[in-house]
Amino acid sequence: MPSLRAAGAVVSPPRKPHDDDPATLSYYRDLVVPFGLEVEPDLLRAAPHVDHRDLVDRLVAAEGVADRTPDLVIVAQALPDVTPFTAIAPYLDRRLGGRATNFGIHQQGLAAPFTALRVIAAFERAGRTRISALAVLEQTTLPTRFPLVHDNELVDSGVLLVFGRDGGPRVSGIEAVRAGRPVRPRIAALAGGDPDGTLMVTGPWFDAAQLPAVPHHHRTAHGTYCTSVWLALAEHWRSWQQEYRTVLLCDTDPRSGDRHLAVLQVGDGHPAEAGERR
Repeated sequence: MPSLRAAGAVVSPPRKPHDDDPATLSYYRDLVVPFGLEVEPDLLRAAPHVDHRDLVDRLVAAEGVADRTPDLVIVAQALPDVTPFTAIAPYLDRRLGGRATNFGIHQQGLAAPFTALRVIAAFERAGRTRISALAVLEQTTLPTRFPLVHDNELVDSGVLLVFGRDGGPRVSGIEAVRAGRPVRPRIAALAGGDPDGTLMVTGPWFDAAQLPAVPHHHRTAHGTYCTSVWLALAEHWRSWQQEYRTVLLCDTDPRSGDRHLAVLQVGDGHPAEAGERR
């Protein structure tokens, strides 16, 4: 299974000036009016205008990220870019050597990075990748009001994770628990074999009432949608692999109610069997 080798993160990078070009407003209107929405110029003027390429440019400068050239590059996003339908995966690939199979995963909400990990694991099992890079990008400049973004004061953020075949925390399972089904028993099973050596990492959307009693819990701050637990992983993975044998990442998509889990084994411990359950 993929092992984390390097990581970078960015949160709230410097804002960029708004380009009040009538052609841009016309473009946005062509996108949203057919769906009964209206462009809000004031909303655009107040937005940070940090796009996916801006996030990528900062992420590739993180320590260790550019040390190896990946053969697989995936970009996961839950929100569109400033200019929708832009292909950012080829741009990231070029910044990392230009030799990778590259594509994006979107329109899955918070599930997108978890899906990307499934894909990376499948490519590895098939012998089609040795080094892979996963970018999780989230920008908040939108031409029309979107309650998830604007009512929760989301900020621009991004994560870049580089995986190899050994050397770091190993992804041993990715799971989904559908809305309406209990998630507590599954978390308890995954953590029960080694509770003292397990860290539970939950995103801001996860209902704490669904969390069984665990001795080690890291809850991420509000302000992001799909990057939350991945930002925490990028920041703390080196210290976590010294302190714990297993890390469970779990978040809830506020739009669907689905819960998503990723299991990382970071030591010689043997957590409860984890699979690609849905």
